[in-house]
Formats: sequence, C-alpha cells, structure tokens
Amino acid sequence: MNRLESQLDYPFGEALPAAGALLPIGPGLRWLRMPLPFALDHINLWLLDEDDGFSVVDTGVALEPTRTAWEQVLTSVGGAGRLRRVFVTHCHPDHVGNADWLCQQSGASLWMTTGEYAFARMMAAALPGVDGPAAVPHFERHGLRDPAMLAQLRARKSYYPSLVPAVPHAYRRLQHGQALQIGGRRWEVIAGFGHSPEHAALYCAEAGWLLSGDMVLPRISTNVSVFAVEPEANPLAQYLDSLRAYADLPDDTLVLPAHGRPFRGLHTRIAQLRAHHAERLAEVIQACATPQTAASIVPLMFKRPLDAHQLSFALGEALAHLHKLWHEGMLRRAADADGVLHFSLN
Repeated sequence: MNRLESQLDYPFGEALPAAGALLPIGPGLRWLRMPLPFALDHINLWLLDEDDGFSVVDTGVALEPTRTAWEQVLTSVGGAGRLRRVFVTHCHPDHVGNADWLCQQSGASLWMTTGEYAFARMMAAALPGVDGPAAVPHFERHGLRDPAMLAQLRARKSYYPSLVPAVPHAYRRLQHGQALQIGGRRWEVIAGFGHSPEHAALYCAEAGWLLSGDMVLPRISTNVSVFAVEPEANPLAQYLDSLRAYADLPDDTLVLPAHGRPFRGLHTRIAQLRAHHAERLAEVIQACATPQTAASIVPLMFKRPLDAHQLSFALGEALAHLHKLWHEGMLRRAADADGVLHFSLN
C-alpha cells in the first residue's frame, strides 16, 4: 500500500468478490467485480435489492468473460427476470457495455443522465467526430508524430462499438439533486463533469454509502481528457469544481468506487486528488518556460511506456492540464508553420 492509500480506511481489507460472485456490503447492497481487457483490469459493479427484485449500478464491457460472470450472478439471485432497473454512472464502455444486453434479457429500464446517454448512443454508432479515427487529427494538432501510434489510432474505428455493441433505445433520466427510492432507501444523484459529459454518482445518507463511479477513486486519479469532439474544452476545471458537490458529505461515508476497494476517508481522498493536480499543473507551468505541445508534456506526466489505448488517455490528460492553464490566462497558445499547437508562458 502506498503512502496516500495508507491515509484511507479500507473496512473490507483485502477481500474481493470472485468473478460471478457477490460480496455483501450491507443490508440490500452487494458488490460484484468484473474483468476488463485493459491495464486497469477490473470494474466494481453494485447490486441493490428492490422490493420485488433488484437493480444494478454499471454493467461491465460486452465481452464473453463478463457476460459469463453476469450469467452466474443472475442465476444466483433468481434470474434476469427479477432485474428491475439498470443504473449507469456514465458512458464509458466498462460502465455501459452490457446495459442493452441486460435490459433485453430482463425488460429492465435504463437510467442515465441525458449527457451520458446521448454520448453512449453517438459512440456506439461510431458517428464521425466521436469515433476512433477522429482522434488522429486532434492529436496530430497537438504534436503526436509517431507513425505507428497514429496507425493504431486510425484502426480504432470500431473500438467503442466492440465493447458497447448497442445502447437501449429509451432511457429514464437522472439529473443532479434528483431523489430516488431504491429498496426502501432514499438515494440522491450527484452529477459530475470533466471525466465524462454528465457523470451520475449515487449517495444514500441513511446508509452512509456513496456509489462514486469514476469521480472519486482510491488508488488512481480519475482520467480527465480533452477529446476531438470538444477540442477547446476545459475538463480539469470542471472536474475540480465537481468535487465540491461532496464537501457536505460525512467523512466516514463508505465510498464504493468503480475501481479499487471500498474505503472511508472521502475528504482526505479529495484533498489528495486536488494536491495531485496542483503538482501536475506546477510541473506543466515550469515545462512551458519553453514552448510545449501536449505530446511533449506526456513524458513529464507519465513516466512509463504507453500503448495506444493508454496514450490516447495520456495525451487527453496532458492537454486538459495545458487547457486549464491556457483558459486561466497563464499560458498562451500558438500554431507553428505545420499547424501544431504549442503552449508557453504568458
């Protein structure tokens, strides 16, 4: 356990649910853990008891190992016919990938924010601008010149649809501050921005539980990226602003994240995340004493070898830090003769 993790309390210790199994968190709430085909190799999903069945929060990617695990889980709780609602925190494949499959099997309704639902539909359809190849001119404009990496990015046209082959054609809207009754308890939606278009965390004050999705993770920092579809975005500012929504929650809230283990120490973790980004911003400012591109900032922020999947997030995150400083007037931006954008001190 690293120094930052040691400042948090992990009430379940090293316990993890096996694939296809459930681990009780408290009355009416159980924890599932599904495999992912990335360096980040797992996602936590949550099963909430309802009066006449159950609901799930997030769904995993639409690949055979995850569906096999889901079939084991569904059998253990009485079958898919008892599934009432599928809550999805946001549009990323590991969260929404099996939503349509689960809804088709059960007749359950899909619950998402409008921003997340719209983006999931666009990306599952591989619409121009949000498909894989759209990243190529976006990252070329920000200094990526490696032919092998650019070729891999061009080949990712069907990447999102391969993990999210379909999204239900109808949904129920979640929005910030909305109150929900789930299993006899009141839950509140907490919207967040920067990581995704309109992320929905779920908080139950009565039980002291926060289903934080990707907004607050215990071990890694949430990815915050500038993507081709919104090339002038300032997502890091949005993300840091969104963390204020958790300020009034008790510090002993049990945080149930999408990745990593359940923990207590919400405000400690948020302070750690703010400090992490402040350190990165300071490093970026120092580097920009000479003109920098997002591509040249990546090795400063990520000191390990990166594959194409990881590089796309790393470039997006480097650009998010540059954009925060640029939007705040601390950096200026200019294009060189090839149209590549460089950032330097104002």
